[in-house]
Amino acid sequence: MKHRPPYFYFIDKNNYAHSCKGKMSQHDRTRRVEQGRKPPLPDCLCKIYQEDYYMQLQLKNLCKQYGTKCAVNHVNASLSPGVYGLLGANGAGKTTLMRMICGVLKPSFGSIRLNGKSIEELGERYYSHLGYMPQDFGFYPDFTAREFMLYMAAVKGLDAKTAKQRTEHLLHMVNLQDVANKKVKSYSGGMKQRLGIAQAELNHPQVLILDEPTAGLDPKERVRFRNLISDFAKEKIVILSTHIVSDVSYIADYILMMKSGQFLLGEPMETVTDHIKGKVWEILIDNREVGEYSRDFSVVNLHHENNMARLRIVSDTAPTIDAVTVEPSLEDLFLYHFGEGAQEEGKCEAFLLMPSDDLAGGAKRRVPLPYERSNDYVDEI
Repeated sequence: MKHRPPYFYFIDKNNYAHSCKGKMSQHDRTRRVEQGRKPPLPDCLCKIYQEDYYMQLQLKNLCKQYGTKCAVNHVNASLSPGVYGLLGANGAGKTTLMRMICGVLKPSFGSIRLNGKSIEELGERYYSHLGYMPQDFGFYPDFTAREFMLYMAAVKGLDAKTAKQRTEHLLHMVNLQDVANKKVKSYSGGMKQRLGIAQAELNHPQVLILDEPTAGLDPKERVRFRNLISDFAKEKIVILSTHIVSDVSYIADYILMMKSGQFLLGEPMETVTDHIKGKVWEILIDNREVGEYSRDFSVVNLHHENNMARLRIVSDTAPTIDAVTVEPSLEDLFLYHFGEGAQEEGKCEAFLLMPSDDLAGGAKRRVPLPYERSNDYVDEI
């Protein structure tokens, strides 16, 4: 007599393949199991678990224009669960992009979609999946941390029992349980940041947006905060915006680099610096030559050694004959694109391809847009 698995085996999605590709015959299902492979998710469970397997945030031709300035310029991305480090200099468009994803700002053009549905179509359902910690978080100073969390839980639509449970759990996670009854105005900057990420987690969000969460924190608080983000990031899309490169290098799975409102690159953390290998150098020079090299090259690091100076330089070509190449870091990559010697993007006329009734066969006409952007074309809005 065969031993029957417990009843909960059949509704545990981890016992099935992470795909839902339509119907499969019983013979094919049996053959998969005999081969030691997980069977596909049964049809009756496909709808229940579909959102988990196809969790995807899509940014499609996203633009935000203020007068003649384009703060976000035709951004396209498809994000699945993981931690995304959004890097860029001040004014690159990071905060504007994140505020559009959170629905605080309305895009001038383009769309934001969660699992194929626009945020306008999803309405309140979208915001129930969203957690947001803005760069400048406004606290009610006379609230205690516990009162503030319960207030935010009510704003997010949690019932009283769930709100209390989530509040106590999250205050414990961010190590504020012992000061939960103290007023927020008495908190340090690091404590306020921890309270900020706690409120963002109240509704178990699938998309977590953190804008400059470690700004102004001392090294100890930054390490604590990075660990918190790693704990919260499981099975979520986490977008972490910062210009503190060391923070994202520890916790990010992917790096998105933004400049002049556009994505320069999007790469896994393991391979993001590959394209600048052979472009990071170390040289040992006389102290009197430091000023000359600082003017001519992007110097990442300077270290004085007696009467000599050791420079770390990012450059396409060797700064001296005896320069030695070294392994590039994320900070080197940042300076390569944002240092004083980095090449600025040129202006060009952008075109929006739109279907036209005037052209035979539904051909597309090119409509010029007054944007500053690269030389690619936009297929659709």
